[in-house]
Amino acid sequence: MKKISNVFWITVALVLASVIFGVAAPEGFEEATGNIQTFLTSSFGWYYLILVTIIVLFCLFLIFSPVGAIRLGKPDEKPEFTRMSWFAMLFSAGMGIGLVFWGAAEPLSHFMAPPLAEPGTNEAYKEALRYTFFHWGIHAWGIYAIVALALAYFQFRHDEPGLISATLKPVLGKSMDGVWGTVVDVLAVFATVIGVATTLGFGAAQINGGLSYLFGIPVSFFVQFIIVAVVTVLFMISASTGLGKGIKILSNANMVLAVALLLLLFIVGPTVLILDMFTDSIGGYIQNIVRMSFRIAPLNEDHREWINGWTIFYWAWWISWSPFVGIFIARVSRGRTIREFIIGVLLLPALVSFFWFSVFGTSAIEIQKAGNIDLSQFATEEVLFAVFGELPWSAILSIIAILLVSTFFITSADSATFVLGMQTTYGSLTPPNRVKFTWGIAQSTVALILLYSGGLQALQNALIAAAFPFSFIMILMMLSLYKSLTREKKELGLYLKPKKPKSTKQNPKTP
Repeated sequence: MKKISNVFWITVALVLASVIFGVAAPEGFEEATGNIQTFLTSSFGWYYLILVTIIVLFCLFLIFSPVGAIRLGKPDEKPEFTRMSWFAMLFSAGMGIGLVFWGAAEPLSHFMAPPLAEPGTNEAYKEALRYTFFHWGIHAWGIYAIVALALAYFQFRHDEPGLISATLKPVLGKSMDGVWGTVVDVLAVFATVIGVATTLGFGAAQINGGLSYLFGIPVSFFVQFIIVAVVTVLFMISASTGLGKGIKILSNANMVLAVALLLLLFIVGPTVLILDMFTDSIGGYIQNIVRMSFRIAPLNEDHREWINGWTIFYWAWWISWSPFVGIFIARVSRGRTIREFIIGVLLLPALVSFFWFSVFGTSAIEIQKAGNIDLSQFATEEVLFAVFGELPWSAILSIIAILLVSTFFITSADSATFVLGMQTTYGSLTPPNRVKFTWGIAQSTVALILLYSGGLQALQNALIAAAFPFSFIMILMMLSLYKSLTREKKELGLYLKPKKPKSTKQNPKTP
């Protein structure tokens, strides 16, 4: 195939080796990758907390800095997509299926096993929402934003290829055109393939769980195979039409379904309490954000175990997903200013996520408190449907949720095929369909093989482990971006901070 880079073949070999290991010895693979993950979270938890906090502070600095006026493109370039379509696409790729999967399950889990408070108490209630906000808020989106911003800036402002390696040239120079650049891009593509494959697997499990809860369809590999096969056909069709059609249309459909589900649950759930908890939890989040950002609990083993299992895991998870999400967000953000970009990527999605978790989390916790049903007995993928089962219009809510998971499923996969196509064709903005199809089939095949063999959890562990080396790449990306923006600020100083023209006094002798 023409235009294929070495990154394609190297990554295919790595993914194939991982899958073979996962199939041949799923328990051994899971144990090995689990040990690596445990070592990294235990030994480098402090590093993850400090790094992600620095990333957030750097993003906030860019909003208020004069460089925020710089456009991600040529000075007179206009955005390619409307704000609504832009937000829909970045939100679908960035969180999407995770919000549906964890919307009720995570706040409920924190309520039953809180980080500090006594389980089931009012203080645990507050902590449940506050820490969920923390895990899905500006820290998560800051990680995505910094990768996406660096890519968009160098690609559209300085005409560099849309590759992770290209963003490091200001600090590492021409070495990024050789072997080291290939290593960086292989790591990014590997993380994307593994991340999307695990999402396909878990998404199929949740759709299967919903169908099982609603219609009694058995939870089995055969059902999940059919789900993945149907979704694969749909996202391949979508991916073949390009950004402006399939992905854009599906992302807009996602937002319509998500808003419909959110509003329906908001109406049939404890509406006033939802608004009260949303308001109070935002206050608690802002009040405690510094403490939560650096909380590592070095002297309390139980508290540290909770932090490792949730906060550190999430920080590593978002970092591991940032190559895929960052590249996609960069691609759809051409023409926007840095300030508009950071606000749109960092703050708005976080606010939407806060309200989402307030609606779903409060509804789940209130049902648990009522005592008519124990939601903790259900598998994670079934908790949401169990919540709906205790509310009016449960069938309508469940059907919308299944449709929403399916469309999020499709948009995540077709966005990934587009990104993988870019990364393995030297950063092409319009990768050939045959390359996207190859990656689409590969992702679905990996997901199915690991669903069948039980190696999906091991692959997720491998993805988390891949986040550690990529975190150093993110540090270099920030340094590179800062260096280039500082230089451009000096060059464009007159435009960023216009000087007052010198007054010219008219000669009184001239008429």
